[in-house]
Amino acid sequence: MHRPIRTVGLITGGGDAPGLNAVIRAVVKTAAGEYGLRVLGIEDSFEGLLDETRTRELTPKDVRGLLPRGGTILGTRNTGRFVERDESGREIKPEAVYREALANLERLGIDALIVLGGEGTLTIAAEFDRMGIPVVGVPKTIDNDLACTELTFGFATALDIATEALDRLHTTAESHDRVMLLEVMGRHTGWIALHSGIAGGADVILIPEIPFSMEVVAEKILERERCGSQFSIIVVAEGAREVGGQLIYQDAGDRHRAPRLGGIGLHCRDCLERLTGKETRCVILGHLQRGGRPNAFDRMLATSFGANAVRALMNGERGVMVALQAANIITVPLSEAISNIKTVPPDGQLVRTARDVGISFGAPDEKTHHKTGNCF
Repeated sequence: MHRPIRTVGLITGGGDAPGLNAVIRAVVKTAAGEYGLRVLGIEDSFEGLLDETRTRELTPKDVRGLLPRGGTILGTRNTGRFVERDESGREIKPEAVYREALANLERLGIDALIVLGGEGTLTIAAEFDRMGIPVVGVPKTIDNDLACTELTFGFATALDIATEALDRLHTTAESHDRVMLLEVMGRHTGWIALHSGIAGGADVILIPEIPFSMEVVAEKILERERCGSQFSIIVVAEGAREVGGQLIYQDAGDRHRAPRLGGIGLHCRDCLERLTGKETRCVILGHLQRGGRPNAFDRMLATSFGANAVRALMNGERGVMVALQAANIITVPLSEAISNIKTVPPDGQLVRTARDVGISFGAPDEKTHHKTGNCF
């Protein structure tokens, strides 16, 4: 039997995303207003549970004005000391770190945790649940790659930002007869690249799920030129790779830091200039996708997730994540949510739609997906 829940610890972890503050606001207002609970915000993700703990009490007064505000008032970290890697790169759980955090939860009087994060953060949250702390997760990632939920908050805003960038790149590309590359986030999945590429009228979309040939991409650019289009727009996810090639990293990482992707856009730029003879420029959108005000959809989704997370906790649910399925907020087991990531189906409807309107994915068999003789 779990003890009665009177104080909830609230954690934001992983990369920041538009809508985090909206979830914090919803959790606090629901917890205090509907259930009379005390909410302690844990600062700097799970790191706030170590050493001299860093927490702040959150009341409805403290969360006024948070709905449109980007970032997170609690701060965030990527795993920190709760994940280490051995010499082979395999993740290991530092038992002493978890024991210290559990002792501090007891000392602080925290009865349960609501954890906002992506796959890495929710994997840590699942460990606390296995150790006896009731946990409800809230799916957060601009990459939209968490399993069991149709959407994660932050994705729609990131998509808006990427699409606006493509709109702006179109005008300068057409004015100068250039090839313009936009590198967007997407470590393992191409959801941002795919959605923004379709919405922004890209000519080529390169995603991790469909390895590409640089020669096929170059041929697409030259084909457009033969048809009278002297410019081309390419969207590339940071985790895209050539057929038989490797991922490109800015930073190899170490025991405490995961490897950091980056550089595929610049690599494509150099190769395409050589293969096509056309001036090619690359824009790396980077953290602009994470920052700033959440759009209306993400505010609504974040609020729904936050309120439903508190409700699930008070209904006795443990070790679950709130999720969006068929326009309803439901709960799913945390173990299922973190068991794998949600990737773009290479033969799915969105990829098919993109190819129907003439967008290339640079695959070696790309010509089999398009009618010959058509100019796109």
